[in-house]
Amino acid sequence: MATNRERNDRKAGKKQGGKSRFEPVRERGWSPRPDSDSRPREPRKIEADHLIWGRHAVLAALANPARKGMGRLMATPDRAAEIESTGLAPNGHHAEILEPRALDKLLPVGAVHQGFVFKVAPLEGVSLEDLADPADGVIVMLDQITDPQNVGAIFRSALAFGARGIVVQDRHTPALAGPLAKAAVGATERLPHARVTNLSRALEKLADLGWRAVALDGATDLTLEAALDDRPTVLVMGSEGDGVRRLVAEHCDTVARIPMPGGFESLNVSNAAAIALYEAARAQSRT
Repeated sequence: MATNRERNDRKAGKKQGGKSRFEPVRERGWSPRPDSDSRPREPRKIEADHLIWGRHAVLAALANPARKGMGRLMATPDRAAEIESTGLAPNGHHAEILEPRALDKLLPVGAVHQGFVFKVAPLEGVSLEDLADPADGVIVMLDQITDPQNVGAIFRSALAFGARGIVVQDRHTPALAGPLAKAAVGATERLPHARVTNLSRALEKLADLGWRAVALDGATDLTLEAALDDRPTVLVMGSEGDGVRRLVAEHCDTVARIPMPGGFESLNVSNAAAIALYEAARAQSRT
């Protein structure tokens, strides 16, 4: 039978011999010391929002003058030698050499780095006025499109079809790094973007600068081909779930749809953007 003292010790969790009798037992060999040298150090995980990976994305970032003096470049031995020997880092970056498995551990599962990883700060972008003046060509505006793959693909298409740049809302847009930069294949480094707080007010400002806005919506009768002409045009793309929001659409000059004679309900937003940019490029070239 336990004595009163033993019962009191058990209730209070009193330690005996430097250990509590009721503490869980640690596994053998476990050490709480974070600076222990008993095992090889692993590369520290870096937030994907601050990383660019993949050959085309990293080389475009290295060639961007805005990146001069910025970032930490990491590469496998072969890729580091290629960068040094062929001048692929014209803005003075030098590669820190890591083995492929070490680069893998820095990135999200399944990321394909091709021997190139670049830790960077986000690009600041340009002002809306700088992007839009003079009024000429096509600008793409993204209304709460948050999927990095879609946004990256839209950047790629916008660059391919000669758009002036992209307008995004600062609170509802993923960082222009990580999976987004990989999907863009370097387009985020070459195509300017402007971050704005309010898309409706941005459309008002663009209208004052001579731009007309065309929102895409599958529920309208007007086709995109009929809506476009050679005037300076803002193509407004909405998210796949909600489309262009009502207040944003009300600040556009017109709403148009991509005709789909096959009867399929809708397109992925990045595919729709590519088609819209192609049609806009054709309209801009009309005499």
